[in-house]
Amino acid sequence: MPGKLCVSITHAKNDTDKATVGFVVANASVASAQETLVFLSTEAVRIAVKGYAEEIHEEGFAPLKELVSNFVKTGGTIYVCSPCFKKRGLDEKALIERATIVGGAKLVEFLAAGAACISY
Repeated sequence: MPGKLCVSITHAKNDTDKATVGFVVANASVASAQETLVFLSTEAVRIAVKGYAEEIHEEGFAPLKELVSNFVKTGGTIYVCSPCFKKRGLDEKALIERATIVGGAKLVEFLAAGAACISY
Protein backbone atom coordinates (compact mmCIF):
# COMPACT_ATOMS: atom_id res chain seq x y z
CA MET A 1 0.00 0.00 0.00
CA PRO A 2 1.52 3.32 -1.02
CA GLY A 3 2.20 5.86 1.66
CA LYS A 4 2.39 9.63 1.59
CA LEU A 5 5.44 11.83 1.93
CA CYS A 6 5.77 15.59 2.06
CA VAL A 7 9.17 17.09 1.31
CA SER A 8 9.22 20.65 2.63
CA ILE A 9 11.87 22.85 1.00
CA THR A 10 12.69 26.34 2.24
CA HIS A 11 15.87 27.04 0.28
CA ALA A 12 16.74 27.93 -3.32
CA LYS A 13 19.85 29.81 -4.48
CA ASN A 14 20.49 30.75 -0.85
CA ASP A 15 21.37 27.07 -0.18
CA THR A 16 21.47 25.08 -3.40
CA ASP A 17 22.56 21.93 -1.57
CA LYS A 18 19.35 21.79 0.49
CA ALA A 19 17.16 22.69 -2.49
CA THR A 20 18.76 19.94 -4.57
CA VAL A 21 18.74 17.23 -1.92
CA GLY A 22 15.08 17.96 -1.20
CA PHE A 23 14.21 17.18 -4.81
CA VAL A 24 16.49 14.11 -4.84
CA VAL A 25 14.51 12.69 -1.91
CA ALA A 26 11.19 13.68 -3.53
CA ASN A 27 12.18 11.84 -6.71
CA ALA A 28 13.15 8.75 -4.74
CA SER A 29 9.80 8.86 -2.97
CA VAL A 30 7.66 9.19 -6.09
CA ALA A 31 9.77 6.48 -7.80
CA SER A 32 8.92 4.22 -4.85
CA ALA A 33 5.20 4.64 -5.59
CA GLN A 34 4.60 7.01 -2.67
CA GLU A 35 2.11 9.84 -3.05
CA THR A 36 4.65 12.65 -2.91
CA LEU A 37 4.18 16.35 -2.34
CA VAL A 38 6.90 18.99 -2.40
CA PHE A 39 5.95 22.04 -0.36
CA LEU A 40 7.95 25.13 -1.34
CA SER A 41 8.01 27.96 1.19
CA THR A 42 10.11 31.03 2.01
CA GLU A 43 12.94 31.38 -0.58
CA ALA A 44 12.13 28.02 -2.19
CA VAL A 45 8.98 29.43 -3.81
CA ARG A 46 11.30 30.85 -6.47
CA ILE A 47 11.95 27.29 -7.71
CA ALA A 48 8.34 27.20 -8.93
CA VAL A 49 8.99 30.04 -11.40
CA LYS A 50 9.89 28.95 -14.94
CA GLY A 51 13.59 29.37 -15.65
CA TYR A 52 14.73 29.91 -12.07
CA ALA A 53 16.12 26.40 -11.48
CA GLU A 54 18.14 26.38 -14.71
CA GLU A 55 21.13 28.01 -13.01
CA ILE A 56 21.28 25.59 -10.07
CA HIS A 57 23.57 22.58 -10.36
CA GLU A 58 25.01 21.32 -7.11
CA GLU A 59 28.18 19.27 -7.64
CA GLY A 60 27.57 15.53 -7.42
CA PHE A 61 23.86 15.78 -8.29
CA ALA A 62 21.72 16.15 -11.37
CA PRO A 63 20.85 19.77 -12.21
CA LEU A 64 17.90 21.08 -10.20
CA LYS A 65 15.93 21.80 -13.38
CA GLU A 66 16.21 18.11 -14.31
CA LEU A 67 15.24 16.95 -10.82
CA VAL A 68 12.15 19.19 -10.78
CA SER A 69 11.16 18.12 -14.29
CA ASN A 70 11.54 14.41 -13.48
CA PHE A 71 9.53 14.86 -10.29
CA VAL A 72 6.52 16.35 -12.06
CA LYS A 73 6.76 13.95 -15.03
CA THR A 74 6.52 10.97 -12.69
CA GLY A 75 3.44 12.26 -10.90
CA GLY A 76 4.77 14.41 -8.08
CA THR A 77 2.83 17.43 -6.89
CA ILE A 78 4.25 20.81 -5.96
CA TYR A 79 2.50 23.15 -3.54
CA VAL A 80 3.76 26.72 -3.33
CA CYS A 81 3.15 28.79 -0.19
CA SER A 82 0.80 31.60 -1.17
CA PRO A 83 1.94 34.26 1.32
CA CYS A 84 5.62 33.50 0.57
CA PHE A 85 5.02 33.77 -3.18
CA LYS A 86 3.08 37.03 -2.86
CA LYS A 87 5.65 38.54 -0.47
CA ARG A 88 8.31 38.12 -3.17
CA GLY A 89 6.13 39.70 -5.88
CA LEU A 90 6.40 36.70 -8.18
CA ASP A 91 4.20 36.12 -11.24
CA GLU A 92 1.59 33.35 -10.92
CA LYS A 93 1.48 33.09 -14.74
CA ALA A 94 5.11 31.92 -14.72
CA LEU A 95 4.54 28.81 -12.58
CA ILE A 96 6.10 25.53 -13.68
CA GLU A 97 3.98 22.50 -14.52
CA ARG A 98 2.13 20.86 -11.60
CA ALA A 99 2.89 23.72 -9.22
CA THR A 100 -0.09 25.12 -7.37
CA ILE A 101 -0.18 28.13 -5.08
CA VAL A 102 -1.92 27.14 -1.85
CA GLY A 103 -2.55 28.34 1.66
CA GLY A 104 -1.44 26.45 4.74
CA ALA A 105 -4.74 24.59 5.02
CA LYS A 106 -3.93 22.46 1.92
CA LEU A 107 -0.62 21.38 3.43
CA VAL A 108 -2.30 20.56 6.74
CA GLU A 109 -4.93 18.51 4.88
CA PHE A 110 -2.21 16.42 3.19
CA LEU A 111 -0.28 15.92 6.43
CA ALA A 112 -3.40 15.14 8.47
CA ALA A 113 -4.18 12.30 6.07
CA GLY A 114 -1.18 10.46 7.44
CA ALA A 115 1.76 11.84 5.44
CA ALA A 116 5.23 11.83 6.87
CA CYS A 117 7.23 15.01 6.33
CA ILE A 118 10.91 15.81 5.91
CA SER A 119 12.31 19.32 5.64
CA TYR A 120 15.25 20.89 3.81
